[in-house]
Amino acid sequence: MSDSTIALSVIFGIVAVSSAVAFYAGARYKMDLEQWSVAGRGFGVLLVWLLMAGEIYTTFAFLGASGWAYSRGAPALYILAYLALAYVVSFFILPYIWEVGRRFGMQTQSDFFEKRYGSKYLAAFVSLVGVAFIVPYLQLQLTGLGIIMEVASYGGIKRAVAMLIAFALVAAFVFASGLRAAAWISVIKDLLMLFAVVFVGIALPYHYFGGIGKMFAALVAAKPTHLVLPGSTKVMGESWYISTVLLTSFGFYMWPHLFAASFSAKSSDTLRRNAVFMPLYTITLPFILFVGFTAILVLPNLTNGDLSLLAMVQKTFPAWFLGIIGAAGALTAMVPAAVLMLAAATLFAKNVWRLIFAPTMTDDQVARLAKSLVVVITALALYFAIYSSTTLVALLLTGYAGVTQFFPGVVFGLFWKRVTMPGVFAGLVVGIATVAFLMLGGRDPFLGLNAGFVSLCLNFVVTVAVSLLTPAQASAFDEPVRVAP
Repeated sequence: MSDSTIALSVIFGIVAVSSAVAFYAGARYKMDLEQWSVAGRGFGVLLVWLLMAGEIYTTFAFLGASGWAYSRGAPALYILAYLALAYVVSFFILPYIWEVGRRFGMQTQSDFFEKRYGSKYLAAFVSLVGVAFIVPYLQLQLTGLGIIMEVASYGGIKRAVAMLIAFALVAAFVFASGLRAAAWISVIKDLLMLFAVVFVGIALPYHYFGGIGKMFAALVAAKPTHLVLPGSTKVMGESWYISTVLLTSFGFYMWPHLFAASFSAKSSDTLRRNAVFMPLYTITLPFILFVGFTAILVLPNLTNGDLSLLAMVQKTFPAWFLGIIGAAGALTAMVPAAVLMLAAATLFAKNVWRLIFAPTMTDDQVARLAKSLVVVITALALYFAIYSSTTLVALLLTGYAGVTQFFPGVVFGLFWKRVTMPGVFAGLVVGIATVAFLMLGGRDPFLGLNAGFVSLCLNFVVTVAVSLLTPAQASAFDEPVRVAP
């Protein structure tokens, strides 16, 4: 039996079992809009932890982090900093978001903006922005999955074919089981991922250099500037690093799918406890970086740094082990892809189509429309994944630059009564326009700062200024939001 056949058999076997679990997860429930989008608000600490942890170990972490460690060096270390800070942010804001979500029956991020600011047009704009920036994140997952299958099959399955297969499979179990599918697959995915990254991150430096410390010593001798900012780049210095950490920390729970995932918890205390324990999950992230640092010494001529982890596993281990790593990587793409599909489809169906064009639609009709939109949105991401060559981390940072522009509207909406709808709308428009101007014009970093962070600062200034210049408005949130201690 060929190496390709062995590796693919292992991958397909694990993915098949995981998909069966996904379909079973929803079989016991009537998949109305509430069950499909927020799982009936019934997840306890463990499932919320697994669901949200599933958004850490995406193909961004599995391939992109090692890829940036390989190609850029020290700038990749921002990944370790921002996640810890993101959980601090979540500790203070997610319990309040859950409380207002329960009070008003919210299912999406745009529901928050509609209820808080009383404007269906602001809510629809938030939805369109959210969908627009979910597409590159979904593209990231599909691109990563294509890379995994191509390498694991020793070139036997082409990248585009692998992405098409995954697109069909993920769309099917999202259509059938909604958010529950992603949560239950996360159980299998997380066990595989934790084993894969810890084992490989330790085994590769020991195999080639006799230890992690010796690997770093060899790297410093061979590439003395790789581990200090700006690393192997010219523009990602200290200012870029700090501004990127702040941008991504504020923006982590501004992703529409993670914002909505908080509504699935049983209580606000579940989210608070989740924030305390989530940093433990990130302890294993350095091991992924170790792989990238090892690869640059062992395989210095890779054309794409995102290939470094899989190329090292393929070079070092037998085919069956590559299959296990490939399966873990495939699930890291499929779980977040499922949640992203669901969030984007629900946003457009409920907060754009029904809100603006068909206000008489029932929840069942919205659910049916959202399920059909899963195919349309993923097909768009699939097109970009096939025809774009952008690196995985660059795709993620593009998404962050956009969705973090929601942060002023959310935080001020919770904690500052004087904020107004015109202020938030104006700030969001200025923030998104600045993101587009800087990033599409090749001006990222801008004056040494992350372009998304520059846009966020302008967003804050405009939101405050316009809010103070416009009349105060009554809000559904005027009754204080109380969170259980």
